[in-house]
Amino acid sequence: MKPIVVLGSGLAGYTLVRELRKLNREIPITLISRDSGDYYSKPMLSNAFAQGKDAASLVLTTAAEMAAKLGITLLAKCEVSAIDRTNKALDTTSGLIEYDRLVLALGADPMRIPLPGDAADAVLSVNDLSDYAQLRERLATAKSIVIMGAGLIGCEFANDLAVEGYTVSVIDPGPYPLASLMPEQAGGQLLKPLADLGVAWRFGTAVQRVDKALSGYALTLTDGTVIHADLVLSAIGLRPRIQLAREAGLEVNRGIVVNERLQSTDQSVFALGDCAEIDGKVLPFVLPIMHAGRALAKVLNGDDAQVDFPAMPVVVKTPAHPVAVSPVARDALGSWQTLATGNGISMGFFDPQDRMTGFVLTGVYAGERNEMAKKINI
Repeated sequence: MKPIVVLGSGLAGYTLVRELRKLNREIPITLISRDSGDYYSKPMLSNAFAQGKDAASLVLTTAAEMAAKLGITLLAKCEVSAIDRTNKALDTTSGLIEYDRLVLALGADPMRIPLPGDAADAVLSVNDLSDYAQLRERLATAKSIVIMGAGLIGCEFANDLAVEGYTVSVIDPGPYPLASLMPEQAGGQLLKPLADLGVAWRFGTAVQRVDKALSGYALTLTDGTVIHADLVLSAIGLRPRIQLAREAGLEVNRGIVVNERLQSTDQSVFALGDCAEIDGKVLPFVLPIMHAGRALAKVLNGDDAQVDFPAMPVVVKTPAHPVAVSPVARDALGSWQTLATGNGISMGFFDPQDRMTGFVLTGVYAGERNEMAKKINI
């Protein structure tokens, strides 16, 4: 009997395997990982430094322990170069691997802006344990840090590193923090609390080039300003890994296109997690991944199931000023309305029928996210 093969050992891949094992202990499963296959919490990468955690201490369960616990075959440090859909096989560095059904839980890559300058290759991105280990090594001799991007990950790193005494500058071409997730009244709530930690905000500009300096790096910004830093961290977003699926002839858009059963344009190939596009949406957050993993486990077990997303607040880990948001599409019809203010803000997004379809809570209101989620009209 050919196995179900899962490509990817992140939250998506392991959530799926765990949920499938709850339903079926007999079905053969092979999990292929391009890295060690150790299980860790990727969201922890952006707030682990202030907790004193190195890369090794972030590992919750080793690959060998996961394989034994879940009763699966785990191939670590294995790269997949091609999907042969006709013969239902994968061309890998571990040889040809056949599958009955294939699940793509490939994740996403950090977006990188092509930058001129003789130090452009020194810009770091943190997307996995090895990246985090490199960051910690570089931080040992750094005092000043520039973070490119004031989105979720950029703000989390800014809070984490500023708490530890680093001089942090955040540079973003947008007008305020978290601009892709919330209105300015809410995003602006982060400005002073993080500034009080020592974070310097620079909006309406971007890094144009990175050059070596006598000490550290010189960054030329698009507004002509030159600033210096010992370390440059890029946190401008993620791009779903779709190349393997595209080369296999599967439909791709922003992500690998799947239906409500997480099924691609090939009935034997599924996708979930950061690489998947479900109903036109890429949802690179913990709760959507877990809901999708549970649904796909049922589908692979032969059940008549599909993913049905409830309201899923996103928590931004900025202890200086906590944030929880249930985002709405950029082209959603309606408007943001302020519900309460005072050491934070509570806002709801209301559609033309006056139904709340999203919200943002900051500061003292962030803890109300579960109650607010019950009021969302999906």
